[in-house]
Amino acid sequence: MVSYSVEVSGSDPRTVTCGEDQRLLDAFLRSGVYLPNSCNQGTCGTCKVKVLSGSVDQPAPSETVVSADDQAAGHVLACQSTPTSDVRIEVPLDAGTGPRHVLRDLCGTVHEIRELADDTVALAVGIDEPLDFSAGQYIEFRVPGTGDVRQYSMANPPSRSDRLEFHIRRVAGGRATDGWIFDSLQHGHPIEMRGPWGDFVHDRDVDAPMILLAGGTGLAPLKSIALEALSADPEREIHLYHGVRHSRDLYDVDFWESVTRRHSGVRYVPCLSREDGADRRGYVGDALVEDFDSLRGHVAYLCGPPAMVDAGVRACKRRRMPGRNIHREKYTPAAVTREWGAESVPA
Repeated sequence: MVSYSVEVSGSDPRTVTCGEDQRLLDAFLRSGVYLPNSCNQGTCGTCKVKVLSGSVDQPAPSETVVSADDQAAGHVLACQSTPTSDVRIEVPLDAGTGPRHVLRDLCGTVHEIRELADDTVALAVGIDEPLDFSAGQYIEFRVPGTGDVRQYSMANPPSRSDRLEFHIRRVAGGRATDGWIFDSLQHGHPIEMRGPWGDFVHDRDVDAPMILLAGGTGLAPLKSIALEALSADPEREIHLYHGVRHSRDLYDVDFWESVTRRHSGVRYVPCLSREDGADRRGYVGDALVEDFDSLRGHVAYLCGPPAMVDAGVRACKRRRMPGRNIHREKYTPAAVTREWGAESVPA
């Protein structure tokens, strides 16, 4: 197999080996070298890097992700680019640091499929070797019989890393949900997985009061983040707002109510946008604005549909929360099919 050397330039140069059919991002994360990453689908631009020398091959990115000027200057998406020669790249100066867990291929076994709400299940998957990950990160599933992958966030805290929990909502006609998980997946079935991915993670160095805004199954990574925070500080102040359309879409209500009884600093606010029957009628961002005059000194984690996340960010800023304290993850529709094997390198 042909491979190339890929170097990140700068004051802390790093070099990894990348196969000719392997994405740059995959190669770096498998080597334990951090590169910024989020969607891994070529839609967010988080992993944008500049090719200083050498050449890569990638599908033409959308100009809304990588502008025409940036493309002309040599910017590419590390999650979509494969090398065609030895390469030297430059990472943006403001990229910062992130989770440095080694990307792995995993084979899991279904331990439990439990109905949570209307068209939503909790899937528990056991793995032979514990996975090192940060609260908030996600895993890719390979959809059997296809080249498709789907992304699901871990709902369990990193302290329970041999049994991973996922919250999955059915998508009408979805190849992964209607065609597999809700159709034929059963206890004992194997699941091919790869991870961990993503920069949406709990900042354990910040002990400020937490605002958690979740839309639908965006609750999953926030559950992981909240449980990790409470394990470090049982008195941590946490305000969780969970927004769905109808009461039949709410889930884990008993769990969160039990958490509020055990931890006096935790407040749980379910919100329904289309009907009455919960603590609030309306959207999570609106409920947040109603409840707080100021969010200075707080930190926020938002996860869910793009419109909900964008509205939540505006709500936080309206209550004077600095942008640097707002962490967000948008759940977007599955990208165009990407071959699993193209960047997968057996351990």
